[in-house]
Amino acid sequence: MDWGAIAILGFVLLIIGFVWIFSTRYKKCPSDQIMVVYGKVGKGRASLCLHGGAKFIIPLIQAHEFISLRPIALNINLKNALSNQNIRINVPSTFTIGVSTDPAIMSNAAERLLGLQRPEIEELASEIIFGQLRLSVASMTIEDINGDREGFLELIQTNVIPELNKVGMYLINVNITDITDEADYISSLGKKESSKAVNQAMIDVADAERDGAVGKAKADKVREIQVAENQAESAKGKKKADAEKRIYVEAQEADAVQGENISRANIAQYNADLAVKEAESMRMAEVARRNAAAEVEKAQYTLEGERLRAEEIAREEVAKLQMEIAAEAEAERLRRTAQGAADATLAKYHAEAEGVKAVLEAKAAGYSSLVKSAGGDAKAAATLLMVEKIEEIVGKQVEAISNLKIDKITVWDSAGGGNGEGSSTANFVSSLIHSLPPVHDVAKMAGVDLPDYLGKVTED
Repeated sequence: MDWGAIAILGFVLLIIGFVWIFSTRYKKCPSDQIMVVYGKVGKGRASLCLHGGAKFIIPLIQAHEFISLRPIALNINLKNALSNQNIRINVPSTFTIGVSTDPAIMSNAAERLLGLQRPEIEELASEIIFGQLRLSVASMTIEDINGDREGFLELIQTNVIPELNKVGMYLINVNITDITDEADYISSLGKKESSKAVNQAMIDVADAERDGAVGKAKADKVREIQVAENQAESAKGKKKADAEKRIYVEAQEADAVQGENISRANIAQYNADLAVKEAESMRMAEVARRNAAAEVEKAQYTLEGERLRAEEIAREEVAKLQMEIAAEAEAERLRRTAQGAADATLAKYHAEAEGVKAVLEAKAAGYSSLVKSAGGDAKAAATLLMVEKIEEIVGKQVEAISNLKIDKITVWDSAGGGNGEGSSTANFVSSLIHSLPPVHDVAKMAGVDLPDYLGKVTED
């Protein structure tokens, strides 16, 4: 046998086995997954999480699973959430989440998400987001939620991210679409702002028209004055035209005065028109303000009605619960009373049964001893018991006769009536005595024959 060849073959097989084990137990982690190694991974540790890279999984004492890092988009359609003003609003939104690669958060994912399917992870995340979104809405007013979307999103992230981190996830993005409410409060706010913008635009247009008219009037006046001055200068150079110059200057001055008067009239007309427009703008603004106030008051009345109805329902529920508790308490008291009475009755019956049992056992023991003393003759034992009771039986017979109260006995006797039977009085007494059962007859009724030494009763 070639031991060298066998050794070489064994070494080759050992190398092949080692390579096979290493190739099958050396696991690489893809970039879009987390590899969770569990089993014996270190003192005080439940698992080891890896993002990327590779690790040799020790056979028998370690195992591994993967958790996907792919983003999850959740449509969170929050309805009837109460704001800080107790106004119910609807907040449709889309949250994009995923499993975090932060080492501490990855450990949470390994503990709470390992083995869960994607629908189960989505349901868990949706429950967390719904709760924190309601909390965020409840801490803000409608004006803040509608007007400061950036602040609203920051508050949502502040509330949602720590809760997601607890289960190994983090928030990638959140998108809030149109927010609505049942009382159209948000729509009323938009109408109010729109009315303010329209009124301000009308005021700006009126200011611009006024400034344009005033500027035009000033420009016309300056132009006319300059023309008059130029013409006057030309007239001054002409000696022969002094009179004409004076006439022309006066005419120009008159025209200038007329132009000023026209400008003043135009300005006055513009001011009047402006006043009318300002009054109209103020009227429209006041109407819009009153409409908005009416809508707000209507919403307040609606909310107050809902609050009163909620309080009434709460009072009714509390009264109903109190009645149910009182009924349950009364039923429990009656049940315990009945149980106590039943236990007492049962105890009484048990005690009576135990007493009767003890008496019967004592009598049975006594009868057994009596039969044993009579040499095993049960009839002789019964005779002894009957003899024991003879005195009591005779006493009862005597008592029966002694208790007869006969004040007077009248006997119509013919001294036997000549039939040789004796006195009727004697027969009466004899019949009375014979009406009592003899002791021997009583014993025979019990199935016992008394001994002869107790005497016999004959017909004589």
